[in-house]
Amino acid sequence: VFQEMGKSECHFINGTEKVRYVQRYIYNRFEYMRFDSDVGRFEGFTPHGEFNAQNWNSDPEELEYRRGQVDTYCRYNYQVSTPFLVERR
Repeated sequence: VFQEMGKSECHFINGTEKVRYVQRYIYNRFEYMRFDSDVGRFEGFTPHGEFNAQNWNSDPEELEYRRGQVDTYCRYNYQVSTPFLVERR
């Protein structure tokens, strides 16, 4: 059995003042590649991941899209879910 998974994470520090977006690519429980908005590019951890990271890092449109996910994915979802998660007592 083989398993391929992509996982998106948003890390919030002090509300939306400091936001970090991380997209992880996992194969059989091993992370082979990652995009980190603090780094601003893809990082590969295996030969296959390094190959894909080089290809995606050479595409300026892909990098701009991923960097923009901080606003379009993380900050947007924070504003939508804040009344239900943060301000709930």
